[in-house]
Amino acid sequence: MGRRCLVLSAGMGAGHDAVAGELARRLRESGHEVLVRDVLTLLPAGTGAAVRGFYRCTVRHAPRLYEAIHAVFLAPAEPNRPATRRAGVSPLAALGERPLGALVGRWRPDVVVSTFHLAGQITGRMRARGALRVPSAVFVTDFAVHRAWQHPHNDLYLCVSPAAAEAVRAGTGRTTGAPGPVVPPAFHRAAAAGPSRWRAVLAGHGGDRPPVLLSAGAWGVGPGLTATATALAGHGCLPVLLCGHDERLRRRAARLPGVLALGWVDDLPELMSAARLLVDNAAGQTAVQALAARLPVLGHRPIAGHGAQGVREMAAQGLTTFAADTRELLAAVDRLARPGPERDRRTARGAAVFRDDAARLVAGLAERRT
Repeated sequence: MGRRCLVLSAGMGAGHDAVAGELARRLRESGHEVLVRDVLTLLPAGTGAAVRGFYRCTVRHAPRLYEAIHAVFLAPAEPNRPATRRAGVSPLAALGERPLGALVGRWRPDVVVSTFHLAGQITGRMRARGALRVPSAVFVTDFAVHRAWQHPHNDLYLCVSPAAAEAVRAGTGRTTGAPGPVVPPAFHRAAAAGPSRWRAVLAGHGGDRPPVLLSAGAWGVGPGLTATATALAGHGCLPVLLCGHDERLRRRAARLPGVLALGWVDDLPELMSAARLLVDNAAGQTAVQALAARLPVLGHRPIAGHGAQGVREMAAQGLTTFAADTRELLAAVDRLARPGPERDRRTARGAAVFRDDAARLVAGLAERRT
């Protein structure tokens, strides 16, 4: 019997929406009815846009300010210190309760699943007061789980790794699972893909130089992107800078000798199948898509706050390699861009993080509704 599943996301870049979209696709494919909503649209008029704009501006133009905000309000507990279970850390959550309650009342879902931490804060508050009478799940997209993801009254937390699940369990006392990241099936098929237009495009630009993707997310954000691209070009690689929707960055990077600058790419699985490495700065959705495509990931010059912690946490879990400076980056490129045992070990470790289907677990929570 199909269930009604309400999926809450947020338009903060593209990653949370990508997870929500793939969860919705899988649930619908299994016979469930799905409604996807951006939680920022449930806040008072103008508030969601202000939150998005402030975050984007500080990450891009004031990374030290964002680092300080993250350290004070969001950073996970330090290692070997007991986690503190907090009832909530976001003052915005209270503003979303009534609109979400109205939406739930109109649509009557059997389960609510959040792919953004503010949404999980709202559902946790409502579950605590009995205002939300259906079970709530939270899919935690981060490898380094900051405090805003954790509310002790959500029913189930689904995480991208066992280490993240353990951190959430310690911080909330709730049931957790570690199904792994959620990415479309095309990325899992990319490693076995045959010839594609991207192989011809990259060969046309770089000859036999190994193509190395540089991810800047949907917003084209990150420190030293053009400097990294220039260093890779000088090292004999073809840097392919993924500029997202930042046309100014794309035009600037396109003027660099030996660099291929791209805007938003709709067929990223095919591009990954033609590349040799991904240089990542955020530990977000592009990084886990690369793991699924069996493309080695190098963390380098991460964005402030959760990006820096996530990049280091992925490396600590053996899923990626972290390069602290340009020398380490180029040495890692030499080791991983060509076939060999180290590349094989790294890609196998990355592929193994995909353990289960998060959508199946969400549907199971809906089936257990009392």
